[in-house]
Amino acid sequence: MRLEKCWFCSSTVYPGHGIQFVRNDAKIFRFCRSKCHKNFKMKRNPRKVKWTKAYRRVHGKDMTQDSTFELERKRNRPERYDRNVTEKTLKAIKKIDKIRMDREARHIEKRMKGKKLKEHKEALKELEQGIQLVKAPSVLQQDPSLTLPKVKVKVSQEQSEENHAMEE
Repeated sequence: MRLEKCWFCSSTVYPGHGIQFVRNDAKIFRFCRSKCHKNFKMKRNPRKVKWTKAYRRVHGKDMTQDSTFELERKRNRPERYDRNVTEKTLKAIKKIDKIRMDREARHIEKRMKGKKLKEHKEALKELEQGIQLVKAPSVLQQDPSLTLPKVKVKVSQEQSEENHAMEE
């Protein structure tokens, strides 16, 4: 069973799925769905379409240079299988997946680091612009006109029991 990659969005195309387009020069293009095929026919560049893998790589959203991705490369020559080699490979795949997940987590953390700083700067800027709206507690004590007037309301015992009964 051979899993192909979509030419446009780089997602996996499983056997029996997708569309295959063969150009006059015998170059084969495989697409995972009609959306990718239509975008290809409209001559759109996958690096400029935001939902594609190529766009994410070019704009630093995904990791591009990671040695663990080299294992996914397509190999066209058939290989003889040995049980020992297969067993070692399956164990190695688990280790590689763990390494890849750790690297992706670090990559995402590094990307989000800049966002927190940016949000902090925006908050400071907004505070500077609206500083006249914020008053210190000492100012509120000196000038009572800035606070809301305190109103005392008397509630009888009967009314409080009725309200309590209604709430239940």
